[in-house]
Parts: sequence; structure tokens; C-alpha cells
Amino acid sequence: MIQVKSPTRVDLAGGTLDMWPLYNFVGECRTINVAIDIWTTAEINVESNSKVRIESEDYKQAWDFKNLEDFLSSPDKKLFLYQAVIRFFQKKIKSGFTLKTQSESPIGGGLGGSSSLMISMMKAFAEMTGTKFKDIHHMVHCAHNIESQILMTPTGTQDYYPAVSGGLSILGYSTEGITDQVIDVTGTPLMDNFLLVYTGKSHHSGLNNFEVLKACTQKDEKVLKALYDIRQISEEMNAVVQTKKWDQVADLFQREYKARIQLTPAFTSPEIEHLSQLVIANGASGVKICGAGGGGCVLVWVSPDSRQKVIEACEKEKFQCLKAKPISPKSLHPQKWVTSYDL
Repeated sequence: MIQVKSPTRVDLAGGTLDMWPLYNFVGECRTINVAIDIWTTAEINVESNSKVRIESEDYKQAWDFKNLEDFLSSPDKKLFLYQAVIRFFQKKIKSGFTLKTQSESPIGGGLGGSSSLMISMMKAFAEMTGTKFKDIHHMVHCAHNIESQILMTPTGTQDYYPAVSGGLSILGYSTEGITDQVIDVTGTPLMDNFLLVYTGKSHHSGLNNFEVLKACTQKDEKVLKALYDIRQISEEMNAVVQTKKWDQVADLFQREYKARIQLTPAFTSPEIEHLSQLVIANGASGVKICGAGGGGCVLVWVSPDSRQKVIEACEKEKFQCLKAKPISPKSLHPQKWVTSYDL
């Protein structure tokens, strides 16, 4: 039996800039993400026959096929993610198998859950087939191209890196490619002031980002200005992390919120606006929309002294406070799946 897991992530700054070719429109830039202990898992049992079985804990459903070819030709849309990943390894799969998957992330939570699940499956099948990626960038490159095949839209890359490395990833985007600096934030205020709240409404996945891309190709000045603002905020967030000036995080979150809704109003929602006002009124100092927004999760920046008051206020309004924290890069071992891991 092969069993692997991958963390999801919260994006702290620079989201949307990771989607090619947006970072070419605003110049060299960064996105900053932190891996969290909300996990996705993939388990493979290798069979002695040719049968394929897929079991999804999230869908509460299982599918059985007499062989790999039958599975790959199924028109069931719920299987598209599985098919895309397994097709990548198809030539190296020599037997039947049972694949079980599970995600702890709320559906449409904006935590990169589907990307993390894809990485979990890629880890599992890489182990099953003896495949190794040459480095983390190679693995992410393959993953985001597989995602693009499924969604039929351009896709970003920031969700995948924390799922492989853990820790806080500072991703640099330029015409030369992507760089990744991984930082351990154990013992920092990011751990103490981190509160993740689910609005109860699913977000719009990558569709909001795609609308931004279309607006940029049409040279929409308002959207391009907002992207430049997000780029600047991300540069400042990088400086905060590097110099450990964590007292500036809340202000950057508030500025990012204002810039993001200038990209498209769809990044926010009545639930997000209500939650933001609620937590600020009860002692929080900042909020960060997770992922593509429009719902999903919100990161609340709150001191330990005000934490319980904020949690009680959220629960009274039926918002779900998740028991999630950033995780150390030491909790994962990328060397199992990549040949070179030197970031």
C-alpha cells in the first residue's frame, strides 16, 4: 500500500500574479503562500489483476472498471481530475489498482485543495511507478499543465509549491522562470495570529482570475493598476517576512483587500464583507481573502488576546473557524518525489 498526503495553503500576497502571462504584464513579481495542516491524501493499493477502482471520500462514491482503458474512457465528470493525473503515468502503470482520495479542505474553500489533491495523487503514482521529477519546478510544471487540460483555461502555479515543500513559499516570477525560497515560520507571529474562517459559501475557483486575464489582454487600465498595486504589496510582504517585521502584516492585508476587489468585484461577496466587518469590530486587525475569493475561506489576523472573542463572534454568525495552522517544511520530504531539492 502507498499512502501520501499533502498540505493545502493560504496565499498571503501576490495571488493571481502567478498565472501566465500576467506576471509579464507587470514585471518581475512574487507570490507568498504558507502551507497549512489541512491535508489531502491519496492511497494506492496495487492489485494482482487489471481492475481499477476509484474511491472518493469527498464524493462518497466509488467507481469500478475492468481495466485502465475503460477507466480512462469514462465520461463521468467527477473522474476528470483522476483521469488527467493517471493518464500522465499511464505508460508506466503495469497492473490494476485501487485509489482512495480524501480532502480535508472545505469545498471551494480557496485553499488550493484540488491542487493539493493533484499533488498527492502525483506523489502516490510516482512512488507506484518509480517515477521521479527532476526538481520541484518540474513537478509543478507538469501539475499545472494537467490542471489546464481539465479546466480548459490558463492556470497558475502558486498552489502547488507548498503542497510539495511545506513551509512558507516565496515564489519569484520573471521571464527566466520561477524561483522558490522556502522559510520555516515556526515560532513567528504568523503562527500566533493565524485564524482561518470559512464563510460557508464556495468560491469561484480560477474563473475570477481568468476574468482578470481577459481584462488585461484588453488593456483595462483599472485592472492593470490593481495588479501593479498587488505586485507592490507582495514586494512589501516579502520584506516583512525577510526582516520579521510582522506588525506590518495587518496593514498589508487591508491594502491587498482593497486592491483585489478593484480587479473584479467578484473577488468579494456579502459573506466576506460581513465577516470582515465582524472580526474587525471584535478585535482583529486585518483579513485576507483566500484564493480566488467570492466565498471560501478568509484568513483573519488577530492577536492571541482577542482570538477567543473573534471566534465567539464568528460562531454566533454561523461562520466556521477552522483548526488550522502553518506547517514546517520539515514535516514533508520532497526528496522522495524529486531528484533535486535545492531551493
